Amino acid sequence: MAFRRVAWIVLDSVGIGAMPDWQAFGDDTAGDTLGHCASLRPLHLPNLCSLGLANIRPFDNLTAAQAPRGSYGRCTLASPGKDTTTGHWEMVGIHLSKPFPLYPNGFPADLMAEFERRIGRGTLGNYAASGTEIIKQLGDEHVATGKPIVYTSADSVFQIAAHEGVIPIPEQYRICEIARALLTGPHEVGRVIARPFEGVSPNFTRTTNRHDYAVPPPQGMLLDQLAAGGVPVVSVGKIADIFLGRGVTRSLKTKTNADGMAKTLEALASIESGLVFVNLVDFDMLFGHRNDPEGYSKALETVDAWLPQLEAALGPDDLVVLTADHGCDPTTPSTDHSREYVPLLAYGPKAQAGVNLGTRGSLADIGQTVAENFGTSIQAGTSFLSSIA
Repeated sequence: MAFRRVAWIVLDSVGIGAMPDWQAFGDDTAGDTLGHCASLRPLHLPNLCSLGLANIRPFDNLTAAQAPRGSYGRCTLASPGKDTTTGHWEMVGIHLSKPFPLYPNGFPADLMAEFERRIGRGTLGNYAASGTEIIKQLGDEHVATGKPIVYTSADSVFQIAAHEGVIPIPEQYRICEIARALLTGPHEVGRVIARPFEGVSPNFTRTTNRHDYAVPPPQGMLLDQLAAGGVPVVSVGKIADIFLGRGVTRSLKTKTNADGMAKTLEALASIESGLVFVNLVDFDMLFGHRNDPEGYSKALETVDAWLPQLEAALGPDDLVVLTADHGCDPTTPSTDHSREYVPLLAYGPKAQAGVNLGTRGSLADIGQTVAENFGTSIQAGTSFLSSIA
């Protein structure tokens, strides 16, 4: 074991430039989430830059470190897709042969008719939308009729929004379970998501009772392998939902990036060895999909300012890996995800510094590195452990 603890932090949607096949995935322009944000105004990211962020490639207004404190590179998304499930599954060694289905024009009428029959209610919506916007648009009608709001997004998701005072949480979850059982075969979306909200119009707000019903990942992925070896895994954020809790020793739900950062420190303090697997979702959920580059930039600066706290919590044999799962460029006309390379930064007190890890062939390279560190292996990916240990 080269590293006693590994903190693997996914900066959700922080892509760093379009992959060559971006047009094949419906992007209206070439995405460059970090690059375009950096071009709009100087970003204050001294800690990320000291680790080698601006050494990966040139960015406007960001200065490459002369002697990076971390190792750096970028990862290719090898699977066909640009969504949460595709990216996270690839990280743990699952390469998809075909993408999860997307529904930019809503779900088929026959599918919705069967769903309504099974839940005993009509539905509202059935189109692609922002979760906060659709409850503004349809919240009053939902409260008046009791019909749940169904919508999708750039991800392969079937989302169900309902007011907790109209449809109680247990019933919302039952409705989602019905949807999950229905959505199989060609309609096997990556996730069914309960999106409860509360309040009074026009001030409806989503609650923390979100629940994801993911497709079960194939056996043998990283978290299965770690569990088989008795390696503790603490998940922070939506990681446990993405993998249906498989291989997760302890799960810490989060409300915001700030909450996620605090719980990352809590997770580290709770184990003497093992993996802390983190997703910080605000970049994607609050700013990327809402085309808010200023909000995105501030969120990047907030995480950067937190990194010294994380570093202070590291033991002498710990490793931090920072990466992303896809892009979501807030500066493009589209509000969808973007098909982009993602950053790779690896650092720790005894990790090798200044190593250019290059362009990795897959996000699974990170998973293979973690696997090798803890004495196991996964089906996909090439480890870079020997380059940093």
